[in-house]
Amino acid sequence: MRKLKLQELNRLSEEQVKNAPKVPILLWLDNIRSGHNVGAAFRTGDAFRIEGLILSGFTPCPPHREILKTALGADQSVDWHQADDPISELKKWKGKGYKIYAVEQTDQSIPLNEFQIPDKTGMILIFGNEVKGVSEELLELCDSSIEIPQYGAKHSFNVSVSIGIVLWEFCRAYRYKSE
Repeated sequence: MRKLKLQELNRLSEEQVKNAPKVPILLWLDNIRSGHNVGAAFRTGDAFRIEGLILSGFTPCPPHREILKTALGADQSVDWHQADDPISELKKWKGKGYKIYAVEQTDQSIPLNEFQIPDKTGMILIFGNEVKGVSEELLELCDSSIEIPQYGAKHSFNVSVSIGIVLWEFCRAYRYKSE
């Protein structure tokens, strides 16, 4: 066994990624305080080639030192925009037929491993503040909420870890259904 060299990984260029077909998922980051978490979301979004990111509330936006440090250029390959009016913006996406899911622990949340990922439907996955979670205002507009099962003493994952887990599951299922 040997480690592959970067050129052996056959990765797409930033331009090729921008023009390639995307998994119809938008990550919505609401009131995320850490630029490192935002940068990690960009990098994970690039890895799974999702449609893009929506940043709202006090979530930092590129070019922000912490984002650039962890995104490693993914802020250039992943489309993003800032939602100045999150409620109106979310209603706009719902009007376009997107399904809206909060990744949050609620009295009606569905465990990720039991969630039925819709076929070829545009989706928005909302991740909230590292301490307070998804805001009540955005939660009210969601079609459902998804919870990552956990078995330890702590009640949550770091938001960037949650993004990785959920995107892996959604993108794996989406690509499997598309074949």
